[in-house]
Amino acid sequence: MRKSVGCLLALLGVAALGTANSAEAEDTPNGFYVGGGWGQFDLKLDNFNDVGAAVSSISHSRSDDAWKLFAGYRLSPYFSLEGNYVDFGHPGDHFTGTGSDGNYRVHLTGFAPLAVGTLPLGPVELFGKAGWLFYDSNLRVNFNSPGSQVFESSHSASDFLWGGGVGVTFFQHLNFNLEYNRIKVQNANDSNALWLTGAWRF
Repeated sequence: MRKSVGCLLALLGVAALGTANSAEAEDTPNGFYVGGGWGQFDLKLDNFNDVGAAVSSISHSRSDDAWKLFAGYRLSPYFSLEGNYVDFGHPGDHFTGTGSDGNYRVHLTGFAPLAVGTLPLGPVELFGKAGWLFYDSNLRVNFNSPGSQVFESSHSASDFLWGGGVGVTFFQHLNFNLEYNRIKVQNANDSNALWLTGAWRF
């Protein structure tokens, strides 16, 4: 993941130099675009309220690989509407609580309609996005004692999602982005994700 981020930053630097030496930057096309991305989801779990008081005061922060697919429409160089399907992976860890210990694993998937604002700077662009994440959450907790109990909980909910980043476009159609998202989900209000994405603008 770090190597990929470094490569993208290097590409952004080259594109920025090209912008500085160009009298007039090429415009990127409006219209449809599709793409996908790979990233890291950082789950900052506040508590295990669904499990009970024995472990409700424990806080955890665990990461896992994530991926997403998206499609959108650029209404102008400055504004787009976008839909994302996101799989946040399976972050989990061992825990120790009052009279209980074990391990947990969380699986989050969801769909997010987003509004995207963009500031074009030639082939380089800055962007921000905001929308609503409709997600399914599945929690599995394995207690080592007493009796090696297993607890499972599933729920669906929706919460606010926002983020931003920097991108670069080659040949007017091929777009790469480095993107950060802040994700507010139940019992994990400070979770976030870092993405590398690629898209084709038709």
